[in-house]
Order: sequence, then C-alpha cells, then structure tokens
Amino acid sequence: MSSGRKIYTKTGDAGFTSLIGGTRVPKYDTRIEAYGTMDELNSFVGLLRDQDIDEHSKEVLLEVQDRLFTLESTLAADSERHLKSLPNIKPEDIQLLEKEIDNMNETLPELTSFVLPGGHPTVSYCHIARTICRRAERITIKLNESYSLPPVIITYLNRLSDYLFVLARKFSQDFGAKESLWKPRF
Repeated sequence: MSSGRKIYTKTGDAGFTSLIGGTRVPKYDTRIEAYGTMDELNSFVGLLRDQDIDEHSKEVLLEVQDRLFTLESTLAADSERHLKSLPNIKPEDIQLLEKEIDNMNETLPELTSFVLPGGHPTVSYCHIARTICRRAERITIKLNESYSLPPVIITYLNRLSDYLFVLARKFSQDFGAKESLWKPRF
C-alpha cells in the first residue's frame, strides 16, 4: 500500500516554504497567507458539499473547489513564466457564479435587513465559508499592492462570497429554517 514516498520533506522545519518556481519565503509571507486562507475556504466548501443538499448545488460547489485550487496555484507562482504553465480563472467562472446567484434569487424573498447567520447547520457552514472567502479577498487585495495579480482573482472572490451568501439563504428555504433578520436596538 505504501508507495515509498513520504509526505513530509522537512524543508519547512525552519519556517520557510517554496513557491512554484522554487523561491523560498517565510511561511507568514502574504502569498502563503492568501493561498492558505483559500485552502481553508476550500475545506469549508468541501464540508458544505458533504451536507444533505441538492445535486446541482453539489456540482457547483465542486466546480468552486476546482477554481479555488486554480487561485491557490496562481498565488503560489513566483514568476510570470511559471504562471503561464498553470490553469487560470476566466470570466466564464465569474459568470457561472452570477447565473447561479440570479437563479437562486428568483425564488427567495426580498431582503430588507441584514441576516444573522444560523438557523440550520448547513446554513451556518455557508456563512462560515462566506466569511473565510471575505478574509481571502482582503488578504489577496493586500497582496495585490506588492504583486500584480490578474484582476479576475479579486473579482472571483468577491462574487464567490456573494454566491455563498445567497446559497445560505437558499438552504434556509430548502430546510425550512427561519431567517433571523438583524433588528438593531437604538
């Protein structure tokens, strides 16, 4: 069963890791923070996909996971030369999310207030994924100040957080969960 390959390399034991292309950076580097946060997001999207949800949503979430790996590899490339050999995010990926958002919104009640996360575990997982996505977006925007990134990356993350919010609302409806609206006290 063992292939003889070990999962550990020991090359990161001193707090450094390699980007695609071989450049060594500290593990706290903004690039590592950005793609590590996307990896965290990808894990939560996987948790969402493992829930008792409709097959269409599972298929879209699987596509999202694939795109997140694409984003991670893009952020891990240390040069334009290495970036050219990697998959990339396309405008169609953003259009897919927008189409899904629009389709879900057709059956959802109009929103008149902020929604408090919760109501059902699957809904809560969506909101956790959404907030991790927002954090990944913020870190990527910060990274973009030092490294010129394709603008489609930030757009994709922004749209993905919108998708996850609307998906949470859809799942509230699917599971018959009550949406708790924020009613600020003055």
